Amino acid sequence: MKQAFIVFLGGGFGSMLRYLISKNLNHYFTHFYLGTFTVNVLGCFIIGCLLSLAVKSNFLSQNQLLFLATGFCGGFTTFSTFAYEQQNLLKTAGFLHFSVYTVASLAVGILAVGLGIWAAKLF
Repeated sequence: MKQAFIVFLGGGFGSMLRYLISKNLNHYFTHFYLGTFTVNVLGCFIIGCLLSLAVKSNFLSQNQLLFLATGFCGGFTTFSTFAYEQQNLLKTAGFLHFSVYTVASLAVGILAVGLGIWAAKLF
């Protein structure tokens, strides 16, 4: 039960931060959800760092990893919003904007995980 509460707290902080970032960034572009893109890429970088550090050493305890990786990153990033916004782009902006946003999100997200793993090796 303690571990579930730890995940709950981390998820709450992550969700709150995601809301604030998305609220402030999503209005900058008409056909690109900058807020969602930003939180998903940052979340990829953070989880790359965290899990790399966890594998590499005992830098994080199990509870810290649950709070940060499962809770915070799980609440911070959002696949469901990404998928909804993709549907919206198909309806309002067309296939080109849909494709650019999809490819950019996946490619930059994977790159961010790799950069997070690389950054963790510096410690």
